[in-house]
This record gives sequence, C-alpha cells and structure tokens, in this order.
Amino acid sequence: MTGEMLPYLFIGFFSVFVSSVSQTILKKASLTERRSFIREYLNLPVILAYGMFFGSTLLTMLAYKKLPLSMSPAFESSSYIFVTIFGVTIFKEKVGPRKLFALFLILLGIIIFTL
Repeated sequence: MTGEMLPYLFIGFFSVFVSSVSQTILKKASLTERRSFIREYLNLPVILAYGMFFGSTLLTMLAYKKLPLSMSPAFESSSYIFVTIFGVTIFKEKVGPRKLFALFLILLGIIIFTL
C-alpha cells in the first residue's frame, strides 16, 4: 500500500463507521411506536439515518477511486465490530465468549487481509 492510498483507506473505514451509526439510529427509531405506517418512515431519525447511508455510499465511492476493490471485504467486516460496540453501549446487549471470539476472528482477518 502506498502513502497516496492511506487517506482513502481512512475514508473507507469512516464510510463504514457512518453506515454503522445510521444502522444504530434506524434500530433505535424502530423501538419507538408510531401512530401510522407513514410516520414509521417519515420521521427525523429515519430520514437522518437514510441520509447517512447515502453519504456513506458517496464516501465509499470516493475511497475506491484510489483503493482496489479487493479492500472491500476488510471495510465491510469492520462494520460488525462497530455495530457490536454500539449494541453493547447503546442497547445494553450482552456479548458472550462466542461473540467475542467471532469478533476477534473478524479483526484478525482484517489485519491479515490488509497486510
């Protein structure tokens, strides 16, 4: 990997982070009861989350201007780590030993894949 690619690598991982935040916002919004079907989709958190998804897509496209598409699995795999962290901190989800081991394997795979 060249020094020219490093900023695009950060953009790629930031894109996945933004996507993970938007997923968390959507999950949080889904826990709120709405009075109608339309209000399920036309409310500020949902609109914000879909806007973030769109921005994440644009950031991903920008990252792939200089990065090879073979980097895609590393980016996408890192989303599992972000979503798990948000699940534990925001939704108080439990993480057992099997899930921790799975996250370790994902992280190890990302490191090996990017070397």
